[in-house]
Amino acid sequence: MINLTRLNGEKIMLNSDLIEFMEETPDTIITLTTGKKIVVVESVKRIRDEIIRFQKQIHTGLKR
Repeated sequence: MINLTRLNGEKIMLNSDLIEFMEETPDTIITLTTGKKIVVVESVKRIRDEIIRFQKQIHTGLKR
């Protein structure tokens, strides 16, 4: 899960596996696989970087 901020300043955690696509218009709109849309203050690049960081964190801890 990644930490994001809604336009009103509310902090949320989002399951990044549910993201279908993102767009900047100039606010960032995240469309989930459920069809729900969330508007956040973070840029698409920052969200992408957070998703990569999270995925690395959960996958590098796996035992081989």
